Amino acid sequence: MATSVQTSRSSKADAPPQPSLWAGRVVVITGAAAGLGRAIAARFAREGASLGLISRDEIALRKTASTLSSAGASSICIAAVDLSDADGVFAAADKFERELGPIDLWINDAMLTVFSPVHEITPEEFRRVTEATYLGMVHGCMAALKHMRPPKRGHIINIGSALAYRGIPLQSAYCGAKHAIRGFTASLRSEIEHEKSGIATSIIEMPAMNTPQFDWARTHMPRQPRPMGTVYQPEAAAEAVFRAAQRRPREYWVGWPTFLTIIGNMIAPDFLDRYLARTAFAGQETAKPVSLEREDNLCTPITPLHRMHGRFDRISKGRALILPGSATRYAVVASGALVFFLLGSAVGLLLRKTQA
Repeated sequence: MATSVQTSRSSKADAPPQPSLWAGRVVVITGAAAGLGRAIAARFAREGASLGLISRDEIALRKTASTLSSAGASSICIAAVDLSDADGVFAAADKFERELGPIDLWINDAMLTVFSPVHEITPEEFRRVTEATYLGMVHGCMAALKHMRPPKRGHIINIGSALAYRGIPLQSAYCGAKHAIRGFTASLRSEIEHEKSGIATSIIEMPAMNTPQFDWARTHMPRQPRPMGTVYQPEAAAEAVFRAAQRRPREYWVGWPTFLTIIGNMIAPDFLDRYLARTAFAGQETAKPVSLEREDNLCTPITPLHRMHGRFDRISKGRALILPGSATRYAVVASGALVFFLLGSAVGLLLRKTQA
């Protein structure tokens, strides 16, 4: 079901606001009522954008819209839609264009996960994660293309993960969906290039973030889940998405751990197999046992838990390194080739001197 909330951009009592390139432009965000999606919406609201917000929970969406209206959004339209419902997503896109105007930017962020070994997760749980995280992104891209292809303009940003390159234990459904998103985005990008369209497609590979997913994700583990490794605040990741909207890159890697994960998997995937087997089980659990009363959001949203941050503010970083994926990959490969060349040259010189 789609509903609209119209707002006026709040005025500042002090100096007049600086003009923004995003003022009045239409930005659609899926998974917008909590976590990273909410942080992204807040970032564009500060720029005066018109926002189309998609999430399953209408009450949480309305509360989010109220907060964003006072933050500076020029207008807001909300759609309470499950991303696995393709027709619902298409209807939401149609409504956004009627209410707000032509869609300039579509950001696919919605996700679900289950913490479980493969032998304990059910086929129904695996299907649900795949439908929401992967097919939800596909449906979002299809809806965006319907409105962007005729004018040959617009930008689609898909939120990926370092886990799109390197799967980890206990999140096989989520890692599989993120791998699929990366493959789908590459196919879509080539098709758009073939059409010589003005549409841009970007994918942003994210690190572990302090979002509510660890409070409401379904788990079959004995202790409460937690993000593994270095944790970043969602605002830091939202800044990377905003930069991508400005520069329209092919790919961004966010955070030093994302760089290490992607490059490490390129160089030594077998080492990572063994390392993650030793560390990733304990690394994704706190010491707190899972309560028997714990609810999860796999099939039904949990309205009270819709917020931007999770429980890990104390250990989360507020800023993140942002690297262009292609350029970084080229630089690493070139550096490795240079090292091998210099080593080979040194060995050759040493052999010649020894023979002389």
